[in-house]
Amino acid sequence: MESKRISTRKLTGLALFTAIVVVLQFLGAFIRFGPFSISLVLIPIVVGAALYGPLSGAWLGFVFGMVVLLSGDAAAFLTVNPIGTVLTVLVKGALAGLCAGLVYRALEKLNEWVAVILAAVTAPVVNTGVFLLGCLVFFLPTVTEWATGLGFSNVGKYMIFGLVGANFLFELLVNIVLSPVIVRLVKIGRNTRS
Repeated sequence: MESKRISTRKLTGLALFTAIVVVLQFLGAFIRFGPFSISLVLIPIVVGAALYGPLSGAWLGFVFGMVVLLSGDAAAFLTVNPIGTVLTVLVKGALAGLCAGLVYRALEKLNEWVAVILAAVTAPVVNTGVFLLGCLVFFLPTVTEWATGLGFSNVGKYMIFGLVGANFLFELLVNIVLSPVIVRLVKIGRNTRS
């Protein structure tokens, strides 16, 4: 009976976090720094990965990717290379959640607070890293044209400062601040109900 209660709790929690991912991604489309929206959705991905495990984090990241594709956030890339866009967007989200969950699981017994903070760092690093890798593999000629059109002498500088700079820093800082607090609050709530 206990394992059924835990699996029901996990399923319910994962459904709730899935809904939060969808809502935050659609709302996040209205918050922009440069050409791309801010991914506030990494917070529930990190929290879900910490509470329910790496595979749950991968699921939440995958949902994030699906919403990015459905919301039109990836439209500029879809017109250039649809398959490369779908692969990049889905893989970056799923890997961000999976890796955040793996980091948390590897460190939680040593120090839960450090585990959450490092998981919160991992998600935007992986998300942004896979995005940049996708740009190099699937979109380099297009990104080079964009860089030249905006006056960047080097496509690498454009990718770092033009495509991801402010977005990455904002996502990283928000994740580091909010993810540990939310995980702690959820765990306190669980303990008072049990």
